Amino acid sequence: MHLFPYTLPALFDALTESGNLFEVIIVDDCSTDNSVEFLQGNFPQVRLLINSSNSGFSKTINTGIFAAKNDLVLLLNSDVKLTSNYFADQLKYFLSDDTFGVMGKIIGWDDEIVQDGAKYPRFEGFKLKTSFNYLIKDEHKPLQYSMYLSGANALVDRQKLLQLAGFDEIFTPFYMEDVDLSVRAWRVGWKCYFEPLSICRHRVSTSIATKEKKQFIKTVYNRNKMYFHAIHLDGLSLLGWYLQTIFELVFRTILCQFYFLKAFIVFLKNGKRVKDSKSKLGNLTKQIGGDISLHALSREIQGSVLNQNITFFKR
Repeated sequence: MHLFPYTLPALFDALTESGNLFEVIIVDDCSTDNSVEFLQGNFPQVRLLINSSNSGFSKTINTGIFAAKNDLVLLLNSDVKLTSNYFADQLKYFLSDDTFGVMGKIIGWDDEIVQDGAKYPRFEGFKLKTSFNYLIKDEHKPLQYSMYLSGANALVDRQKLLQLAGFDEIFTPFYMEDVDLSVRAWRVGWKCYFEPLSICRHRVSTSIATKEKKQFIKTVYNRNKMYFHAIHLDGLSLLGWYLQTIFELVFRTILCQFYFLKAFIVFLKNGKRVKDSKSKLGNLTKQIGGDISLHALSREIQGSVLNQNITFFKR
């Protein structure tokens, strides 16, 4: 709640300046502070949806997505503050029928340090690394692809979002759901972009997690990475990934990093759900007519920035 007095006025300013009709939906995922009371008392124009139980990121944001009614949906974290002209350079992307969505540049709340740029695909063996960002020095380059749209500030085509059935809830409670959503969009033939002139500010959390919670987070993160690769890799690439994962499993177990073993066990137990997600994607690619592989997607994005003056950084 402590950021709503800063983020919501900025959001309404940006939406109003865009000149488009809009509604603001906030889904409360069983917050323990007085966020609901604050919103009801200070922002009655907000459409407030309240989860009956703590549901995690994917389910919570899907609630808002399925309740939305306008052509475009902005997925926005509560700790992100938009600049007033945030949408000025984004709406043009949706003049193309194959645009899925666009994200802006994320910088610090109190500084100019770039936290998130365009997402750059890079493989280590058969594992896709999702932490690489890139910025092109010429910010006025017409099109800049992004491997995925950050769930913190993604403006997306609602109809395409519904065709993808929103975020895959296999990734509950958090991590990798935004990567998976965007990659699914790419694989059916749509495109994701980064607009460097759209700026928003993000307040980095300074909370200190307990040792137990850190272990839980590591387990969920690694489990979800496994889900992602099993869904999006095929053939020899999938086999290579399994072999690489088993080698890593042995190595990490020797180092007593048992969270990786636990993640692998949970991953195996949920094999049917992984197959269901993979099957749904396969059916959708046949229906829409896409079906680009993860490696082909990687090559397309990498090829789009050849001979450009680029800065890379890790998130």
